[in-house]
Amino acid sequence: MPALLILGAGWTASFLLPLCRQHRIPFAATTRSGSNSTIKFHFDQNSDDSEPFKILPDANTVLITFPITNSGGSKRLVQLYKSTRAERDLNPAFIQLGTTSIWGNEWYDRHSSYNPDERSDAEDELLALSPGTPTTVLDLAGLYGGERTMKKWVGRVAPTKEVLRNKGSIHMIHGIDVAQAIIAVHNGFSKADGQRWLLTDGRVYDWWDLASAWGSGPVDASDVSEDCGPQATWVRELMRETGVRALPRSNETLGRVLDSREFWETFNITPLKGRMED
Repeated sequence: MPALLILGAGWTASFLLPLCRQHRIPFAATTRSGSNSTIKFHFDQNSDDSEPFKILPDANTVLITFPITNSGGSKRLVQLYKSTRAERDLNPAFIQLGTTSIWGNEWYDRHSSYNPDERSDAEDELLALSPGTPTTVLDLAGLYGGERTMKKWVGRVAPTKEVLRNKGSIHMIHGIDVAQAIIAVHNGFSKADGQRWLLTDGRVYDWWDLASAWGSGPVDASDVSEDCGPQATWVRELMRETGVRALPRSNETLGRVLDSREFWETFNITPLKGRMED
């Protein structure tokens, strides 16, 4: 029996599966296509048909990587999974991956009020199943790592000086740290049960700082033969216009600032990628 069942083996799984192997955690994973030795599975949020769930293996922890947005969807997934193995004495735990976008401006931590939407409502629905069913939500900051590098996004995020003028903070977390967070929760679920967590790498990044350093030119930082784009010039001009003397700007200027310390302290781990460099 796999200890961990990953529903939706996408980008996160590229970091999680190797770490599971390293920690000798048995796992199984699903995809819509069933490719690469995964189980073919699709969750219809509006269907009460248990048939698709019968093919899924029993597991101690079920990780839901895709968003659930329909009312009743979270409860339906849990009930259908558990009902298809009701004859066995199992009470699996469920982890839902979410997003930090529900929090607004100023300083926020996981206890702060947030702006509810369909996705957070579904997460609340999942959390409400605890303690009868162990559940938790990991709300993730922007994801990077592997082929997903923020250097590729500067030109899209700041295509003009006026767009860049209004860019403030950005919070990130590397895929390997998402993976180690999932394993930490899996190994110590009682610490997480019934709670929503906020996960970043512990830093607050300034879009002006990133745009100044990277621009919209070559992704390979060693390639100085090509123009790195106009963003660095725009940043210098904006600093003069707004009276910013050095980068990064202060937290008071950046707007939204997220505090994720409690998760790392609770599980006694530290981000392996404590600073975004790629």
